[in-house]
Amino acid sequence: MSEQVAPRKSDEDTISQGRAPLLTGCPWHDVNEMLQSVGLRPTRQRMALGWLLFGKGERHLTAEMLYEEATLAKVPVSLATVYNTLNQLTEAGLLRQVSVDGTKTYFDTNVTAHHHFYIEGKHELVDIPNSNLVVQNMPEAPEGYEISRIDMVVRLRKKR
Repeated sequence: MSEQVAPRKSDEDTISQGRAPLLTGCPWHDVNEMLQSVGLRPTRQRMALGWLLFGKGERHLTAEMLYEEATLAKVPVSLATVYNTLNQLTEAGLLRQVSVDGTKTYFDTNVTAHHHFYIEGKHELVDIPNSNLVVQNMPEAPEGYEISRIDMVVRLRKKR
C-alpha cells in the first residue's frame, strides 16, 4: 500500500506522552500501565472500562455498546462517564475515533493508520486490510495546516 500523507507521529509517540507502557499480557496490569503512560489516573471506573475495551483485542465500539457491556458486567458507570472516558482515552492517543454519517461514532482500539468498511444493515465497523487500499493525489493542506490522518469509511450493503 502506498498512502501519501504528511509524516505523522509514530503510534509509540502518540501513545507515549511520558513513557512507553510496560505491557505484560495481563489485561488489568496492561490497562493500568496504558493509563499511567499517558498521564491518566487509573481510577476504578477507567480501569473497569479499559479492561472491557482492551481486554478483548482490537475492536470497534460505540459509547452505547460499551455502556451495555459495563452494565452486563455490573460495572457501576453512567453513560456520561462512558462518553467522558472514551473521549479522554481518545485525546490521550489510546483510542481512535471513527465517525460514520456524522451520527454514529465508533471508538477503535487499533490506533494505527487504517481504514474501515461500514456494514450498513449490521451497523458494524470492520478494518480494511492495508494491502487493499491505495490513497493517491492528496490535496494540499491550506496554509498553516497539515494533514494529521485520513479516515476512509467504505459503506457496504447486501446485494439486491
